[in-house]
Amino acid sequence: MLDLLGLVVAILVLTVAVAVALVSGRGTRPVAPGPPRPEVDAEPGLGDDAAVPRDTPTRTVEVVALPEEVAAPTPAPVVTPAVVPLDVPEPTAGRLTRLRARLSRSQTTLGRGLFALLSRDVLDEDAWEEVEDTLLGADMGVAAATELVTRLRTRVRVDSVRTLAELRPLLREELVRAIGTDADRTLKTMPHEDGGPAVVLVVGVNGTGKTTTCGKLARVLVADGRSVVLGAADTFRAAAADQLQTWGDRVGASTVRGPEGGDPASVAFDAVARGMRDGVDTVLIDTAGRLHTKTGLMDELGKVKRVIEKHGPVDETLLVLDATTGQNGVVQARVFTEAVTITGIVLTKLDGTAKGGIVIAVQRELGIPVKLIGLGEGPDDLAPFEPEAFADALLGDEAAL
Repeated sequence: MLDLLGLVVAILVLTVAVAVALVSGRGTRPVAPGPPRPEVDAEPGLGDDAAVPRDTPTRTVEVVALPEEVAAPTPAPVVTPAVVPLDVPEPTAGRLTRLRARLSRSQTTLGRGLFALLSRDVLDEDAWEEVEDTLLGADMGVAAATELVTRLRTRVRVDSVRTLAELRPLLREELVRAIGTDADRTLKTMPHEDGGPAVVLVVGVNGTGKTTTCGKLARVLVADGRSVVLGAADTFRAAAADQLQTWGDRVGASTVRGPEGGDPASVAFDAVARGMRDGVDTVLIDTAGRLHTKTGLMDELGKVKRVIEKHGPVDETLLVLDATTGQNGVVQARVFTEAVTITGIVLTKLDGTAKGGIVIAVQRELGIPVKLIGLGEGPDDLAPFEPEAFADALLGDEAAL
């Protein structure tokens, strides 16, 4: 009985399955199989240990450890311009003492020669001719040397001078007389009553040291408590303005300059205008090194002075002469006086020559006083000229004779 019942159930199940298959396949066409789809593995869930295939690209995230504290950027260092300390020029009094000693050491040749000749037992005509030749060798000039020898011969004979002790003061007195003590050797560098500055024009030929003299003169004035403006009117020499400005910066003096090759008269005019605006005491104008044989350049120097005088008068025109040039310095001075009115001579490079007689020659020929002397390349090697001190230096140290 049970076997029969199981058979009936099986037949029914089979009949239902066949009917379902017939219904699902009715009205459909066969479809060609397409390309196989790539198998995509399911993303493993959390906690799954399934291995990731080697050929499957993976995304990696780089883990960067952040610092606990980000340092602030270091600021750029602040560069402070170097401040050049101003020089303190040596007082005039101390400078004179030192320069007098230096001049004495460098000029003893003339003194030794004169005393050697004048100390002979017999001063005949030949001896006096040698004395005159010695003075001529010192660039004193023919007229000045002849006159000095004539006066000296007369006094030696009248006063019956026989010893060096008697001869030295006599010779010194005659030298001082030849140099001259009546001339006005003061520098007009004080401001005018209306408040305008004194104007000093510095002229001369190439190589005499005009620019250096301007710088040293500025130091002398600053040492005496004056305020100064420098005018770089030498626009033809490339380094002249830079050199002058360096001198000015050392002592705190302003420098007015123009373009290289520019109009010198324009620079001079602007320098004086600057001095008037700033209320300074003195304006120093440096000019080009003009060859005294060039007439056109001399005319230009006259133009510079005329342009300056639109502001006011030029108080000093200083001619710088090289003591080593000898009588050629007299020729230079004479030509310059034809272009401008020279009020004083600056005699430079006396430390390297024994020919100090040029002082007497220039003053005698032109009637222009020597006002300043330069005895070296140091910044304070410029001093006012003193006839008595210069005569002592020409004769040398008495103890060394």
